[in-house]
Amino acid sequence: MPDVRDLAGTVVVITGATAGIGRETARRLVAEGARVAVGGRRGARLRELVAELGEDNAVGVVMDVRSPQDNARLVEAATGRWGRLDSVVPNAGIGRYGSILDGSDDELAEMMDTNYAGTVWTVRAAVPALLAAGGGDVVVVSSVAGFRGGADEAVYAGTKHAQVGLAGALDRELREHGIRVTLVCPAATTTEFAVGAGREAHDPRARDWLEPGDVADAVVTTLRQPRRVRTAVWTLWSMGQGS
Repeated sequence: MPDVRDLAGTVVVITGATAGIGRETARRLVAEGARVAVGGRRGARLRELVAELGEDNAVGVVMDVRSPQDNARLVEAATGRWGRLDSVVPNAGIGRYGSILDGSDDELAEMMDTNYAGTVWTVRAAVPALLAAGGGDVVVVSSVAGFRGGADEAVYAGTKHAQVGLAGALDRELREHGIRVTLVCPAATTTEFAVGAGREAHDPRARDWLEPGDVADAVVTTLRQPRRVRTAVWTLWSMGQGS
């Protein structure tokens, strides 16, 4: 295919990589020849993922995206190992469904801090390395809820709207420096997301949902675009989902 970028040798940071979309994105990028620094809270899962991908291709950092220092450590793991950073995929997120009166104060604060502040800290840690490389990509994995929230997801949808606003402003700020900013916004996806917090582990509706690999493929396709092209927003729905 003409003009498609070769991702071999590029270095990508991915948060929320211990399951679902983040894990599948890491797998697909390594299959393309990229090297990945993967972050997440579950150390055992990170070690399993690095072993699967190969230690020449991946480095894992146990971290919490709510911590600016942890995000800096993740970026430093990438640049210290491979000397550069080409792309960052802020993917970590949590969900909790219920009315505005449901959930404890701490649970709602965790969701707001993880989904929005966590994205800010990841991008803030990565941008200096992207600038040093002469440009790169920021691909924020958000949600269609960032455009139209539904009942019983007001706080969650608010965090996704915040990501949409952040990414739009970053596109205007960073484009002139050669950094592309993309929002990848899937509808419901068959992951561990919100299980036990409004979703069941074996929800029968999931047969009509997206698969993690569908979203991961969108991230990889975005990164493979020629540098003259940028995608601002990519929304994904399965054929079985209404929009």
